Parts: sequence; structure tokens; C-alpha cells
Amino acid sequence: MLNKKQEALKKMLMEKKREIWNDVKDKLFQQLGKDYRSEMDTVLDEGDKALSDLAEETGLTLVDLRRDTLEKIDQALKKLEEGTYGICEDCGNDISEQRLKALPFAIHCVECKQRREELEQIEKERDRFGPAPVHEPGEEAM
Repeated sequence: MLNKKQEALKKMLMEKKREIWNDVKDKLFQQLGKDYRSEMDTVLDEGDKALSDLAEETGLTLVDLRRDTLEKIDQALKKLEEGTYGICEDCGNDISEQRLKALPFAIHCVECKQRREELEQIEKERDRFGPAPVHEPGEEAM
């Protein structure tokens, strides 16, 4: 059973998911024209899967339909049910309420996210410039 705070978080996640699906629906209308509007309204009421199927039938991939964000929201909803929502996957500390309001499906606290981004930047630079040269003992580094 979810407490009031968890119910509010669940509602926020579900609203975000609905916003994304509405955006997807609008993009489909732009690409398909208005002929599909009544069909899409019915499909959206019947569930996300049906909308997904219609999108695939029309040649649009779910990657274009913000699949990653929807999957993250679904994972956040699962964590909420399990009682692990809002806990950083790296350090185990609570993710701030402010961060969760800004990014309701965040899986890292601000500190761990910054650390990850710094490491990613270092790796990008290493890939760009190659590994540092190895010097033999007695050689001077330039």
C-alpha cells in the first residue's frame, strides 16, 4: 500500500507519461494527417500498447516516440511499488525531492550524476586524443 507521498509521486509520474503520449499523438497527427485523429483518440483511451502498435504500423519507430523516457518512467513506477523510488543507484542515499520534481525518473543523486558526467567527459577526451604516451624509465616526458 502506498502512502500519500508515494501516491502523489505516482500521480506525477503518470501525468508525465500521459504528457509524453499526448506529444507522441500530436506528432503522429502532423505526420499522418487528421484522418487518424478519431482513431488515435480511441487508441489512447485503450492504452499505451495500442498507440505504440499504431505508430509502428504507420512506419514510425518507438525511438522517435520517446521510448527511452517512457521506459524510465515505467522503471520509476516499478521502483515506487517496490519501495526503492528516490534512492540513488550508486551511493544508496536519498535523491533530493527538488531533483525528483525536476526529473521524476532520476536514478542518481546530483553528486553521483555529476561524478558520472565528469567520468564520461574524461573518457570522451581520452577517446578523442588517445591514451597518454607511456614513457620508459629514464626518459623525460615532454
